[in-house]
Amino acid sequence: MNYKRSALYGVALAVVFAIAGASSAKAEDMARAELLAANCYNCHGPKGESLGIIPGLSDIKASRMIGYMSDYKGDNKVAPIMNRIAKGYSDKEIEAIANYFEKINK
Repeated sequence: MNYKRSALYGVALAVVFAIAGASSAKAEDMARAELLAANCYNCHGPKGESLGIIPGLSDIKASRMIGYMSDYKGDNKVAPIMNRIAKGYSDKEIEAIANYFEKINK
């Protein structure tokens, strides 16, 4: 194998492994978001589709859910249970949960 072909082969392998790694990371991120979102099911129903008087989450855009959770976390919106729950999540976790609900409910 000549040098140019060998270098091209090396670059191709690097791209394949980078794509595989990114895909694996995305799967891990989605699994973690799903685990975090499972807490929401207790009150908001499976997949965020409420079965009662508590609002559902299935039709809320991620950006709006992030805003709601930030408001609860900062006590700008008052709902004693949600205020406590929101404070237990980092901003990154809230974003992951919101994006998870948006993806599963498309």
